[in-house]
Amino acid sequence: MNARAIFTAASLLLAPLSGQALTLSEDYTLEIDLAAVSDYRSRGISQTLGDPALQGGATLIHSSGLYLGAWTSNVDYGYDFKTRQEVDYYAGWYWQATDAISLDLGYLKYSYPKEGQFNMSEIYAILDLYGVKLGAYYSSDAPNAFGKDQDTLYSYLGYSFALPAEVGLELRLGYNDVKDPAFWSASGDNRDSYYEWEAKLTRAFFGITWGLSYIDTDLSKSECLGWYGYDDLCSATVVVSASKIF
Repeated sequence: MNARAIFTAASLLLAPLSGQALTLSEDYTLEIDLAAVSDYRSRGISQTLGDPALQGGATLIHSSGLYLGAWTSNVDYGYDFKTRQEVDYYAGWYWQATDAISLDLGYLKYSYPKEGQFNMSEIYAILDLYGVKLGAYYSSDAPNAFGKDQDTLYSYLGYSFALPAEVGLELRLGYNDVKDPAFWSASGDNRDSYYEWEAKLTRAFFGITWGLSYIDTDLSKSECLGWYGYDDLCSATVVVSASKIF
């Protein structure tokens, strides 16, 4: 199953410029990020059965653009699955050509205590051109329904810009391809991919960034049930979030 939501180092690496990260030395800074969300959605799918999540991470950043860190969130996959936590480890390199052009390359490892069969890894690349983001995440060891490793490719197109009254708007259209037929409809048809999308408004108040997101996928209830075990994890929802960077 897909885990952490879209990761990009850009916000992390720009944080030291705004004084939001802890300066360790001339070359190193440390950033701590905390968040609370009303539903942890990753690539359009709930990771908490629609319940809230508390999330936190730490990233060590070098002035060269190299970075490494860890991030965690509570999860709930229902049934008899024992894991209640996702822990991600990541490392990468962020290159900024100009104020409007950047490239983020990295490796991301997902781990799930007590349910190691869910563990997987991805390599990713994110190109940012004047606010337009093109991202791709590839895995060769994503677990399928039979416990075997399979290739997956998640790609997305995003755009972020400022609205009046210091409000931000982030838009994203993603495409998740699991390579093998996995999503079965009530009519018996199947497919190996789906689309997901998000529109998110953000606004800072009292040092906290508040978010309001509309998230949806094109998966039907039967397709969602067949792959994730529940028919209500892939439907449209509104997610409220609050986050803080230290």
